[in-house]
Amino acid sequence: MNNNVDAIIIGAGVIGACTAYELTKLGYRTLSVDKLPQAGYGSTSGSCAIIRTYYSTIESCALAYEGWHHWKSWAKYLGNMVSGADLVEYHNTGCLVAKTTLNNHLQKVCAVMDKLGCPYEHVSNDEINRYLPGVDKRLYYPAKTIDDDAFGKPTGGELSGSVFFPNGGYVSDPMQSAVNVQVAAESLGAIFKFNSTITRIVIKQDRVAGVELSDGSVVSAPVVINVGGPHSSVINKMAGVSDNMLMSTRALRHEVAHVDAPESFNNVKRIITSDSDVQVYTRPSSANGKGFLIGSEDPQCDVREWVDDPDRFNADFSAQWKTLVMRLAQRIPDLSIPDTARGVVALYDVTEDWMPIYDKSDLPGFFMACGTSGNQYKNAPVAGKIMAKLVQTTDAGHDHDSEPVQFHLENIDFTVSLDAYSRNRTINEDSSFSVIG
Repeated sequence: MNNNVDAIIIGAGVIGACTAYELTKLGYRTLSVDKLPQAGYGSTSGSCAIIRTYYSTIESCALAYEGWHHWKSWAKYLGNMVSGADLVEYHNTGCLVAKTTLNNHLQKVCAVMDKLGCPYEHVSNDEINRYLPGVDKRLYYPAKTIDDDAFGKPTGGELSGSVFFPNGGYVSDPMQSAVNVQVAAESLGAIFKFNSTITRIVIKQDRVAGVELSDGSVVSAPVVINVGGPHSSVINKMAGVSDNMLMSTRALRHEVAHVDAPESFNNVKRIITSDSDVQVYTRPSSANGKGFLIGSEDPQCDVREWVDDPDRFNADFSAQWKTLVMRLAQRIPDLSIPDTARGVVALYDVTEDWMPIYDKSDLPGFFMACGTSGNQYKNAPVAGKIMAKLVQTTDAGHDHDSEPVQFHLENIDFTVSLDAYSRNRTINEDSSFSVIG
């Protein structure tokens, strides 16, 4: 292994792999280091891999819409450097989102979609059965825990309709998508080292100079990028950059339930759903499967389980699993409640406003793509391009803190200012403060 490279990427999840790929395309000699045995093995593998275009801020919507273009043309994004048999499949199912008071009946979201030229259609309550057979349209907000006597009792009124976003769906195998990008990056000269832990960030003359690995070896590089997922806060502390950031990241335990769909769904197109009234989201379990994956939209009544040591957390299902299923059963009364829990327990890496950090740091040469778990899988190709742009412009002497880099999204012809993802931003109050993983 070359012990002297241009850039070290810590983490080989889908965003880390995309960052290596994009930097390698620019001519950087990259080394990606991951403590796990293969690309995408960590939080990427626990993702529902939902691709959607609707968010609560225009910057997030823009990145997501740009990202959708890459997922729908995955082979093109990879430069046809991965064989077709190994490529993941993107299923463009569309996404149905309920209009609720909590999301302002999607008025702001639709206005952003209009600005970006992203398609959508309004769906009345009379039309919703073509997507969700036998749906209960009554309101249940606010969400409650299942031990609450008011759980499952309607609170008055009905949904005011929904919005269908045709450009959305999910990726068949999120872990394999990271492997796809790894192969594409390696074809250009990128190096990936697995089963290897970072034990020290090497700093010389007040700038990053490389990393020390668990085997005692030191790899030198003028650029180090933290894409460590739930471990990102540990790595930032190791680099000594945490105290000078207004935003921080922290690992959060999450559960996703897997259940069978009612027979009434056998003859309808399976789609992504998001319902902030009962506060769960769903996606089809697979292209040919009959089930749902059910995730939480993080209602206030639920206890958030923060994890200080991402190497040690409870990976067993809890009462939260049954709560998710029963919340969906309020909307789909024919849904069966299984006796045996199936699904995923994993960690998210989140910031105070649940938006990511794509930024440099106060330590010259040390960059961060953090706070991305749960809501940034869909943006991975774009995030890789953003990090490559930040490294390239900083190498050229540009001061991103005083003059934020402007990043052009070529597929949708829209430019975002990257200070929206700054480590020193104030909390974005337009954020939904939740994820659809």
